[in-house]
Amino acid sequence: MLTLRQSNERGHANHGWLDSNFSFSFAEYYDSAHMGFRALRVINEDHIAPAMGFGKHPHRDMEILTYVLEGAIAHEDSTGASETLTPGELQHMSAGSGVRHSEMNPSPGEECHLLQIWLLPNQLGIAPKYEQKRFAVTTEPDKLHLLASKDGRDGSFHVYTDAELLAAKLTPGASVTHAFRGGYGWLQVARGSVTVNGVELKQGDAVAISGESSLTVATQDGGEVLLFDLD
Repeated sequence: MLTLRQSNERGHANHGWLDSNFSFSFAEYYDSAHMGFRALRVINEDHIAPAMGFGKHPHRDMEILTYVLEGAIAHEDSTGASETLTPGELQHMSAGSGVRHSEMNPSPGEECHLLQIWLLPNQLGIAPKYEQKRFAVTTEPDKLHLLASKDGRDGSFHVYTDAELLAAKLTPGASVTHAFRGGYGWLQVARGSVTVNGVELKQGDAVAISGESSLTVATQDGGEVLLFDLD
C-alpha cells in the first residue's frame, strides 16, 4: 500500500530567515495523524537565508542526517567537528548521550536549501559522533546509492536506527527498482517529478510504503529521490 503525502499538505512555517515545510509534526506544527513513520521522525525541507541559521542548541538520542540541495551549511558541534556541507555530501550526527551543535548558512548572498532528517535510535546513550561524506548520487545517476545503513556496508554511514537511506538522481526516461527488507519504506521527492508504482509525485511529495515487496521509481523529465527502507 502506498499512502500519499502531498507537498501542499505538509506543515509550514516562515520565520523570514527560515522557510520550512514539515512532513511530520515539528516545533509549533502538530498533526496527530503525522507524528512520524516507523523509525522516521522528521523530514523538514528548509530554506535558510544567507548568513543565517540555527545557533548552538542541544540534542540527545537521535540520529540526524542532512542532505543539501543548494548552497552550503556550516556545522560546528561539541565533539570538536567543524565542517561545511555542500550538495553531493551527506551529514550524519549521532546525538547519543548529548551534543550541542550549530548549522549556519556561510554564504553572504546565496540561500541554502536542504532536507533535515531525524531517525529514532535503536540504542540510547551512545557516544556522540559526527561525519560527512561525498556520495556519487549526482555523478552516477540512474542507480540507487546506499548512504546510511545499520551495518555501514558498501561505504555507507553506520547509523544506530532501524532504517536505511538510499538516494538516486534520475535522468529523463530512467527508472530504478528497490526490494524492501521488510515491506516498509518512505520515499521523498527532493527534485523534479517521478512515478512510483504508477503514482505520480512532484517535488516535495512523498509516499509511505507498507506491505510492498519492491518499488519502482520512474521519471519522464528527471528527478531526485530519497528512499528510506524501514523495519
